[in-house]
Amino acid sequence: MNVSPRAKALTAAVLTAGLCLAATGCTKSDSAGGDSGASAAANNGSAASQQVASPSAAGPGCTYKTYGGGVPRLDITDGRTIVGFSQSESTSNPFRATETKSIGQQAKKLGVKLIERNANADVNTQNSQIEDMIAQGAKVLIVAPENSDGLGPALAKAKSAKVPVLTIDRTVGGAACTDFMAFIGSDFYHQAQLAADDLAGATGGGDAHVAILTGTPGNNVTTDRTKGFEDRAKAKYPKMKVVASQTGNFAQTDGQKVMEQLLQSHSDINAVYAENDEMALGAIQAIRSAGKTPGKDVKVVSIDGIEQAVKNVGAGQMVSDIETNPRFGPLALQALKDFYGTTGVQPKVIIKDGHFTADNAKQALDQGLVY
Repeated sequence: MNVSPRAKALTAAVLTAGLCLAATGCTKSDSAGGDSGASAAANNGSAASQQVASPSAAGPGCTYKTYGGGVPRLDITDGRTIVGFSQSESTSNPFRATETKSIGQQAKKLGVKLIERNANADVNTQNSQIEDMIAQGAKVLIVAPENSDGLGPALAKAKSAKVPVLTIDRTVGGAACTDFMAFIGSDFYHQAQLAADDLAGATGGGDAHVAILTGTPGNNVTTDRTKGFEDRAKAKYPKMKVVASQTGNFAQTDGQKVMEQLLQSHSDINAVYAENDEMALGAIQAIRSAGKTPGKDVKVVSIDGIEQAVKNVGAGQMVSDIETNPRFGPLALQALKDFYGTTGVQPKVIIKDGHFTADNAKQALDQGLVY
């Protein structure tokens, strides 16, 4: 199996240990009721934990004093202050299950009083649930948005109630430190560039007819993962042709159905780029049902890093899997502590994601780096 030289150079990232918990970088936190980021890293460091991808950004971070003209200072670890967590989708998805577990575990560790809601992929439900958590006394919110543009009503309610909102894994509309505190998540555009590099390496320099299984419409993850791949292919791989692109809604069942249809209408497909692992697993089932061999007749690259997909990489059924680390608990809770202290939170905190290839898949599985 061929993987691009750049991809091989990056595979070591997934195997490094350590964690910078301060959401502004590895700076010391002087926060209400707070450990420093360095101290938290010592207590929580592991190769599987989230790490900030780059040093501290320049300029002051957002604090309770500057957010939307100012909000009350809180100690989120006093056992009385309610922190609300809004999850966008069902925890039957391994990414969402791990994300929810990470938030809950870190809240328990710090003595944070946490209430949780799950919108089950319905943005209207998420708006209602966020408003309900505010009515129940939540004073600050961590939100994993279902839709980047659909949470206007909930954000407006939070703003009027002086309840700050930290967004994780997907962005929302509005301005940082005005309509929401900050965003913590992956560089989705770069993930897609790596996926294009990997498919090119596995198909003789990009001599490929590619089917793209895109994510749910209306959020920045889908937009960036589509554009990043297409831009990279256009710029570097003139022989790589996208012959079909259709949403699989980030779901395995949808991914399988769509892939079955695409294989029937485009018999020349020899490569698949799935914008998450759930769709990739569905695509692999469809490839087999069509009498083709995944990894041989059809090369598959995906993004997420769930256990089964990484096993598929190790078994040669997939070329690679670019990680999206869902373990937001330490970074998100530290960001809240920094927000209520003097350190503040930078508007965009990009995490470092691993890169699973045939060279390191078994080691990653053995070390528990997947989810």
